[in-house]
Amino acid sequence: MTNEQAPNWNLKPGFLSDGDSDFEAAHIFLGRFLIDRHCADPLCDRSLMQDGETFEWGKGRPLEKVIYSEAEFKFLMQNPQLYRNAMAIIEPWHHVGRNPMGEEVRASLNVAYLAQRLADCDAICFPMWSSGVFDIDKVVSIISAGVAIVLEGGDPSVRKPETFAEGQASLEDLQTLTERILLARSPTSAPAIFICLGHQLAAQAHVRLIQRAVEQVFALETLKFDMDGNALKALKRVCRRIQAVGQNLKVKKKTGQVVAENWHGTEFAVGPNELQEVGGSCLYPYQCPNIGGSGIPEELILAHEVTNHDFEGVIDTSINYESQLNIAMFHTDEVNEEAILFANWAYRLLHEVVVPYRHIVTDSSLSWLNKLPYAVKILCSTATGDEVVTECAATCIYYKDYESRIIRRSFSCQFHPELLSDLRVVGDRKPPSYAELKIDDGARLFARLLYAGMQE
Repeated sequence: MTNEQAPNWNLKPGFLSDGDSDFEAAHIFLGRFLIDRHCADPLCDRSLMQDGETFEWGKGRPLEKVIYSEAEFKFLMQNPQLYRNAMAIIEPWHHVGRNPMGEEVRASLNVAYLAQRLADCDAICFPMWSSGVFDIDKVVSIISAGVAIVLEGGDPSVRKPETFAEGQASLEDLQTLTERILLARSPTSAPAIFICLGHQLAAQAHVRLIQRAVEQVFALETLKFDMDGNALKALKRVCRRIQAVGQNLKVKKKTGQVVAENWHGTEFAVGPNELQEVGGSCLYPYQCPNIGGSGIPEELILAHEVTNHDFEGVIDTSINYESQLNIAMFHTDEVNEEAILFANWAYRLLHEVVVPYRHIVTDSSLSWLNKLPYAVKILCSTATGDEVVTECAATCIYYKDYESRIIRRSFSCQFHPELLSDLRVVGDRKPPSYAELKIDDGARLFARLLYAGMQE
């Protein structure tokens, strides 16, 4: 497509509904879906596979909106009614792995199917493995103005930058993009859901953001309007504590293997899982390590316990409501619980020291600290028998707006709530009906994350 050509996109949001398909409509339809497990489909029974069996990105409605080039991105920017009423799906890779049938699993198709089938919410695909990242400022501004952001999984490993070499987006590109998405959560922004590889990128981003905060605070000699120097002294005192803990916090696997000596280790945030998990797994409530028996500092464990008591994270509540949650797993790496316990503790310390001096910090090069998350809560784990396999199977990322006292949330999960138990994508498998989705744990959990995030 040249710059003079316009893509052949439908310019009116929606596909199934006869009414307006906008943010409010999507929220209403999601609420209707979640109300029980048996109510009738409020949308028409029109198939999303308009062209027979085709359900592929770029192959006609409702999957025509794919940002392959700068020209398509420019066209999207010129049509705000599209991105404001749609979900942005970011693909770091062209598939998340191969299922037991040997098929490449392009899981973003299932995300788009769920959004359209349950809420008639359009999806816009950003295949960054093909297009590259473009202008990050513009990309984040556009995707943050929509209904939600989904950063999907991918086959490469965040522990091995070279595994991204065949794509147009490097690991560093994706890490930077993830950091910007984390910092973009605001009273007017879309919630983000980071899935599998996205979950791991989010974990790395937490650590990188905290490291950057410490480095920038140490680099400053003065702050404008900090007349007595108390603001900078307080910031440096907290950052010295964060640095001291980070430099001495080891990440150790259940086998006793140390995979990171401190927070600068390449596998501090994400390490190899002891067992590969592919297929259905049950979710269980996360249990903090015992104080004194894990090598994790007591203050990190206690800070997470406070976060756990302070905030609800949707997934943890769903586990309590349901007798059992079966979700599709598809990974060999895992987010280390030490890194998330550390991030939660460090975020809370930074927030508490910034708040009293926020009028000073806001008029400085540290103003971005106001955009950091307030806390991160580990929501659940997976287990085989009595043995925990993935301690940090999901997180809730909290933002506290001190001016309005409003809490906003984004989510990350190692599992794939958009995939059914066969790990096949819509198009390769028969599309699930509304009734089937009503009783599917993953679909319900995905809808609940969207529904909750849209309320904030």
